[in-house]
Amino acid sequence: MAQAQSRFPIPDAAALSLLGSRDENLRVAEELLAADVHVRGNEVTLTGLPADVAFAERVFTELVQLAGGGQQVGPDTVRRTVGMLSTGDASPAEVLSLNIVSRRGKTIRPKTLNQKRYVDAIDKHTIVFGIGPAGTGKTYLAMAKAVQALQAKQVSRIVLTRPAVEAGERLGYLPGTLNEKIDPYLRPLYDALHDMVEPESIPRLMQAGTIEIAPLAYMRGRAQPTTTPVLTPDGWRPIGDLRIGDLVIGSRGEPTLVLGVYPQGEKDIYRVTASDGSSTLCCGEHLWTVRTASDKRRDKPWRVLETKEMIGRLRAAHARRYELPMLTAPVCHPEQEVPLDPYALGLLLGDGCLTGATTPGFSTEDPELAFALEAALPGVRVRNKGGVDYVLNRVRQPGEVITLENPVTEALRALELIGTRSHSKFVPEQYLQNSAEVRLAVLQGLLDSDGGPVAQRGRTCRIQYTTTSARLKDDVIRLVQSLGGVAYVRRRAALGRTPGRAKGREVAYRHDAYIVEIRLPDGILPFRLTRKRQRYQEAGGGGRPMRFIESIEPAGRAEAVCIQVAAADSLYVTEDYLLTHNTLNDAFIILDEAQNTTPEQMKMFLTRLGFGAKIVVTGDITQIDLPNGQRSGLRVVRDILEGVEDLHFSELTSQDVVRHRLVGDIVDAYEKWQAVQDSQDQPAGGWKGNRR
Repeated sequence: MAQAQSRFPIPDAAALSLLGSRDENLRVAEELLAADVHVRGNEVTLTGLPADVAFAERVFTELVQLAGGGQQVGPDTVRRTVGMLSTGDASPAEVLSLNIVSRRGKTIRPKTLNQKRYVDAIDKHTIVFGIGPAGTGKTYLAMAKAVQALQAKQVSRIVLTRPAVEAGERLGYLPGTLNEKIDPYLRPLYDALHDMVEPESIPRLMQAGTIEIAPLAYMRGRAQPTTTPVLTPDGWRPIGDLRIGDLVIGSRGEPTLVLGVYPQGEKDIYRVTASDGSSTLCCGEHLWTVRTASDKRRDKPWRVLETKEMIGRLRAAHARRYELPMLTAPVCHPEQEVPLDPYALGLLLGDGCLTGATTPGFSTEDPELAFALEAALPGVRVRNKGGVDYVLNRVRQPGEVITLENPVTEALRALELIGTRSHSKFVPEQYLQNSAEVRLAVLQGLLDSDGGPVAQRGRTCRIQYTTTSARLKDDVIRLVQSLGGVAYVRRRAALGRTPGRAKGREVAYRHDAYIVEIRLPDGILPFRLTRKRQRYQEAGGGGRPMRFIESIEPAGRAEAVCIQVAAADSLYVTEDYLLTHNTLNDAFIILDEAQNTTPEQMKMFLTRLGFGAKIVVTGDITQIDLPNGQRSGLRVVRDILEGVEDLHFSELTSQDVVRHRLVGDIVDAYEKWQAVQDSQDQPAGGWKGNRR
């Protein structure tokens, strides 16, 4: 066949980079290309069969484009360019010039076609599995994409994890502290991170929770004791009784689905107490959404921290450091029938006489409340006895000859409130566990009778409520918290108090008084009584209710469980209406060495996915170190998740090894040896035992 020849010039700016030190790039090209390559000055001459010359032209065109773009061209670049053009139509210049992260003149980019496909898959899919032999850049490129996403504010944190125990080792038998035991397993992640982020900023980012590095086992420990109450549409239930498919209340006050329930065994437990006295129990790895004054000042998003990360850091000077989120809307409970108007009930609990010994009475200095009470009680007349005292009489119908029970007494008897006095009154459960409108009406009745606005110059208005009933105090707090507010309590002891006066004589206090300081969110009006409502509104309303973490203290050990919920922010309501969660939102999560996870661990990890998050799982299924013949979660996950949308498996091979060239040759040699072993082990009939 006739020989062909092609000549073309090399730009001066690219000549030195293209040829390489002592023409090393040229010698590699001569070895790999079938066409003869000759360079004189800045001109390249290619001679050979037409197809070989055409291929060599494509190779040099791509190399010139790379060199002209300012990239360092070395022997490995020449080999990869030839390899890519030999196996496909992809442009090596396009593949090898895709910059991901740059730091101090060093740019991280894919170096093979499969690596570019892997990087592109991370951009397109929520969960990506990078599977291939050592040295193919699986973890390194995933780390680069994580840093890129953090810098672009696509995510708010990076979580790096890997199985901590390999080859049957047990952490308890390794020397040193827990951190010293774990660090060797996480060292590859540290090293990659230091290549991409300024080393001096890493401790600050880790302290702020922006970067978290932890063994896989620590990913599952975000739990609460099994007895901890969690709010559901039907009331409080122990978290240990919840099952997948149940409903719990989220931060918007609406029901959200439980997607996962994960028993954790016995764990160290801490009590987290907020500034308003509310508290709950959780483990040290449990997650909390918080923000600092600095975050708020700089308009930064809420951050997610583990309980143990905040211990010892709860104060900034004298101020509390960590603010907790509040309900953004009142809790939604199903509406149910009640025997007495809720506003009327609140008024009677405040200033009513419910002893049952006489006709129910009511005392107030505001005739407006007497009129409102009568309007809320059909068939009842509120009659003034003189001064501030009123009596609630049943309205008799013409011709009645049989004495019927007073409808208010009948309703109070049904609610088990007959016979209660000021120190024993309470809000019946069917009102507490009712719609937001019912709960607010009860609270308005209580505050119109026994509460009031407290205006302060230059500040929004708080509300003060007083009662001698410890149970009623707790019920008022529950009403306030269920509506998205906060309540602070102080006790005024009866002993030692100066006696009051009634009808000109001294009257000693027999019961302690509870003063409840309340703040309700904007849009929730605490008063119906005109004079109180006007004063409250003139003072600017209640402002913004806030909670801060006050203390975190050890509380022993207990069986614990964690749940995953479907809410967009992953928050759910636990005891005292505190908001907490345990999934990872807006995070870039990398699971390295995933071949050493069990199927159960893999499921646990994947179900930690939160909204706005991305997961990359990397591993080499030829290097499984699980003890006792356990199956690898990475081996079986493809069969389990085949066909699931927004999930991608990227395969890398020995051709994608970017370490020393000898590593690729070693991988190929082992694969050939394994193939021979498999063929020798296969018994007659074609059946072959399952490998791990």
